[in-house]
Amino acid sequence: MNTTRRSALGAALAAPLLTRFTGTASADAAPGKLGSISDGWVEVRWTQEAQTQLEKFGAVVEAVAPARLVTDASGPGVRFPVRSGAGDPSLTELPKAQGDGALEGGIVVRTANGSVTLTELSSDLRSELAAGKCLVNGVSAGHDAAVRCGLAEGVLTTESVPPGKPMKVRLADVPLRPTGEALDVYTAVLGAPPITADTVLAHLTAEGVYHPPTA
Repeated sequence: MNTTRRSALGAALAAPLLTRFTGTASADAAPGKLGSISDGWVEVRWTQEAQTQLEKFGAVVEAVAPARLVTDASGPGVRFPVRSGAGDPSLTELPKAQGDGALEGGIVVRTANGSVTLTELSSDLRSELAAGKCLVNGVSAGHDAAVRCGLAEGVLTTESVPPGKPMKVRLADVPLRPTGEALDVYTAVLGAPPITADTVLAHLTAEGVYHPPTA
């Protein structure tokens, strides 16, 4: 696999990893008015369709600490601690979620011909579309609308706390699907993709403590 093909594979894998759990807020909300998230983690478990693509390229995924690999009955995946995050979780209109955040650690995708290391993962989520950036082998790279997050299909649980108090929020099993832009990149580099915009590449689970903005 040449450098271009390896980079494309890395980008395809990075897309779901750049997804952040944030919540609903007004589209014209001023920066810093969305509250913050602490003690958070994000876990991404790829589907059999994604695993098939990894096997096609003879690729193996490893975690860069403090991220770690997870494997059980739910399938393989990676869990990342959240370095920072801002958002305003809504309990009624998850598809309108927006916010941004950054994850600790990263992943390494190894093949017989080389490896791609993805670190400094961060993203921006608007209207269920996740864009973001990361370092690919130490070089900054962006991902514009790479994945669609089916937030309304996830399972939301929250703590019962008084209004205005910090609240633990967990959103589980959110399906991640490629955008048309991501499929266009795949086609340009690797040819006709074996997946469509309806293919679920991974499922995301995220948890954190939401701190409402101060008055």
